[in-house]
Amino acid sequence: MKLKLVAFAVGAVVIVGGGYAAYDYYAGNHVAVQNVIPANASASAAGGAVEASKLDGQWNISPDSKVYFSVTTSKETVNFEGSAVKGSWTLHSSDPSKMKAEAALDLKSISSGNSQRDEHVQGEKFLNAAANPEAKFTLKSIENFPKTWKEGEKVSFDMTGTLTVNGKPKDVTFKSDAVYSQDALRMEGSTVVTFEDFGLKNPHAVVVSTENNVTVQLRLILKK
Repeated sequence: MKLKLVAFAVGAVVIVGGGYAAYDYYAGNHVAVQNVIPANASASAAGGAVEASKLDGQWNISPDSKVYFSVTTSKETVNFEGSAVKGSWTLHSSDPSKMKAEAALDLKSISSGNSQRDEHVQGEKFLNAAANPEAKFTLKSIENFPKTWKEGEKVSFDMTGTLTVNGKPKDVTFKSDAVYSQDALRMEGSTVVTFEDFGLKNPHAVVVSTENNVTVQLRLILKK
């Protein structure tokens, strides 16, 4: 009798453990947000002043740029990485009101490290990527843009513009940091939106509750 109980207990542990492993694969996080600004980008590490002629002009988003969408579930924060980003930023350091910027993300490039979940999120019930394949951002204004830059020094500013997802526009402000180094601009920005802002349903799973807030994070490298 004791042997049967032991065998039953072991079997139960195996079943529960296997079920948790499956749950962790399908509902867990498999993507780490990769920063593009070095951790040592500070005033103390800065080099010489950057001439306006090096900053001003059109900068294009390079292929190694990323956009991340993060949602928080009852278990953890799950990140989705968008790798097909394109766009440009026309920089005018002496008059930020003249700046222009546009960017687009191919929603079919979004990956959470789980193809089944990605297809579900990209589907008609959520992002509806077949009908609206791109998420787009158009700059409207920049606040607190620094008048002077130093090589390798991180600067901060706010970028306000229109974010369009699922064909629905929403004005947002990205709290942003940037570094000029070796003829490249590295920029990181973050804003928070909700599913309802874009007419999207909250992708609740059967065993996972998802918050309504979505954190959008930019990790961009721009070159002339």
